[in-house]
This record gives sequence, structure tokens and C-alpha cells, in this order.
Amino acid sequence: MDKIYIKDLEVFAHHGVFKEEKTLGQRFLISLELFLSLREAGVTDDLTKTVHYGELCQLVEEEFKKESYDLIEKATEKIAEFILLKYDLVDRVVVKIKKPWAPIGKPLKYAAVEVDRSWHTTYIGIGGNMGDKEKNIKGVLEHINKSHNTKITKTSKFYETRPVGYLDQDDFLNCAIEVKTLLSPLELVRFLLSIEKEFNRERVIRWGPRTVDLDVLLYDNIISSLEEIIIPHPRMQERMFVLEPLCDIAPYVMHPILNKPIIQIKASLKNN
Repeated sequence: MDKIYIKDLEVFAHHGVFKEEKTLGQRFLISLELFLSLREAGVTDDLTKTVHYGELCQLVEEEFKKESYDLIEKATEKIAEFILLKYDLVDRVVVKIKKPWAPIGKPLKYAAVEVDRSWHTTYIGIGGNMGDKEKNIKGVLEHINKSHNTKITKTSKFYETRPVGYLDQDDFLNCAIEVKTLLSPLELVRFLLSIEKEFNRERVIRWGPRTVDLDVLLYDNIISSLEEIIIPHPRMQERMFVLEPLCDIAPYVMHPILNKPIIQIKASLKNN
């Protein structure tokens, strides 16, 4: 991946735990690594195909001075988020903030914090069989798109499917979405649970009726066995109501454990 570097942009700001830091202010040095494709800019000599680093420095300084934080960890996180949200061309950013005047009572060159943040691609299955099913799913899509940390990039068709496991209930309406997100897997699943709560999802009967059900199916090529989130979804390869809509938007995405594309997993399930 190509890069743009900004090294030690000097900014005077008012971040720090101590009262004097917030009132008197101090010097900070901000370094950036932006990961993006520079091929088109290099071929066309067109400024709009890259990031204008003069503008970038001006905007980063304004953002850095906009609020006062106790921790440079917070300030660094905010700068990384700002850049990824501001510049669609940027896939990943490394932000390092140095504090040369850190008030620790010891001689040092600087204290610093560095974060590495990027956009991630995740696939989410959505279903429900209570109330106005289509309205509920569309409401979920709106909620996801309203968050600045998540952007829906693809949506499958809606499929009406028979219930699985617990059969004494109405048919489901299902779809799948591709989402670009800044959230970690754990943050993402907590965000989705908060949306389920907004739609009054109740877990009374396993595989029973529900207003909405949101499942993280895949997240980049990560394999995770955290208690709160298992990735890939452990039963997705057994469920046609997951694979069919997922095939609409990601037929050739590889399952990181089965090492097969989704379209092949769907074909195998259908044949069996």
C-alpha cells in the first residue's frame, strides 16, 4: 500500500490532566502515515486523486485544538478517526503524538502515543419475524447508517424463509449487508445488541420469534473465539437463509476457516 507521511507537525494546544496544562497550553508534535493508493494521482497528476497534505495539516491542527482532553491517548484517537472519516481515499492511518514538555519531573526527549486505525469490512445477517418485518429491517439499516463508525456499502435482496429449530412461529424476513466500519469486533457486536434492544428484541425461546436479529457473519478475515463474539459465525455454513442473501453481495468472499468462497459453501449445502 502507498503512503503519505507528515512528520512532526508542531501544534500548540491545551491537552493534559493538570490544570496548568489546560490553562497555559504546551507544544505537541503530530506525525501521520496515511495508507492509500497513489497510483491514479501518479498517473494523472491530479490533486483530487490524492490527499492535499497542506489542507490535511491545517485541518488536523484545527481538529486537535477544537477540544481539550486529559489524555493524549484520547486526542490521538480523535485525530485518527477524523482523518478516516474525512478522506474516503484513506484506508488506514497511523497517528503518533509527541509531548516534548510532558510534566513528569524527569529529563526526557518526549512522551508519545501512537495508534494504528483502519476501515474494516464486515458482513452482517439480519432477520426478524415479528411485527412489520420489512419496516423493522429498514429501520435497522437506518440505525447502522446513522452511526459515523459504520457505513453500509451493499445490501442483499430480502428473503422470506421458514423458521429453523423452533418451528411454531411465523416465517422470517432475512437479508445480509456489507458494512465498512471503524469498530472493533467487540465494539461492533455491542453496537448491534444496542440496536436489537431499540427494536425490543427479547431472548425468551432459543431460535424463537424476534423483532430483529443481527449476527456478525464475517469480519475481514479474522478468526475469533471471544466469549461475546465468535467469528466467523459458527453456524452460517449450515443456514441457507444466511448464505443465500450473503451470496447476493459477497459470493467470492472466502470463509477463513473452511477456506471456501461463500458461493461454493451455498452450493454444497444445497446439494446436501
